[in-house]
Amino acid sequence: MTEQQARQEMVQLGASFFQRGYATGSAGNLSMLLEDGNLLATPTGSCLGELDPERLSKVTPQGEWISGDKPSKEIAFHRALYLNDENCKAVVHLHSHYLTALSCLEGLDAQNCIRPFTPYVVMRVGDVPVVPYYKPGDQRLAEDLSQLAGRYRAFLLANHGSVVVGKSLREAADNTEELEETARLIFTLGDRAIRYLSDDEVAELRSR
Repeated sequence: MTEQQARQEMVQLGASFFQRGYATGSAGNLSMLLEDGNLLATPTGSCLGELDPERLSKVTPQGEWISGDKPSKEIAFHRALYLNDENCKAVVHLHSHYLTALSCLEGLDAQNCIRPFTPYVVMRVGDVPVVPYYKPGDQRLAEDLSQLAGRYRAFLLANHGSVVVGKSLREAADNTEELEETARLIFTLGDRAIRYLSDDEVAELRSR
C-alpha cells in the first residue's frame, strides 16, 4: 500500500467510525505503520469524521514529528506498541460507548476483562487485559502497554476506552468493532445468567 493509499484508508475508516457513533467530537486516534518505517497518525484535537489526508501527522518510531499537523499526545503509547510488537502494523484507540462504560466498572479481571461467551471475541481478539487509570497522555500508559505488547491484541484502559492493534488498519478496526459489540452484549445481558464458553471450547477456538 502506498502512503497516499494509507492516508485515504485512514480518512475513510475514521469517517466510518464517526458516522456510526464509535467516535464523538475529537475523541480517539488512529495510527498505522508505513512502508518507509514511519508512522501515520491522526493529529491532536482532530475529529475522526473530518480528517484531511494531507494534514495527517507523520512521525518516526522514535517520536520525531516529520510532517502534517501536530500528532496527538497519545502517540507515545502507539509508539510503545509498535516498538514492542513486531506484528503491530496499526493501532485503533476509541472512546466508544460500551467499551468505555465497561472500562469504568470496578472489579474487572485485570488479566482478561471479558470472560468469553461468544466465539468471535476469542478468535478475533483473545484476552483483554486492563491497564490502570492514568490521565490521557501520561507516559505510564506507554510504559504499561510496552510491557503487554506482543502478548495481546486488545487492551482496556481503565476509565478511558480501548486500544486494539492489528496487522493492518482494517484488521484493527474490525477487531475494535467486534470488541465493542461484545461489550454491548455484556450490558444487554445485564444480570441474567450467561452460558460462558468452557475452557475446552475456548482452547478449540484458539487452536484455529
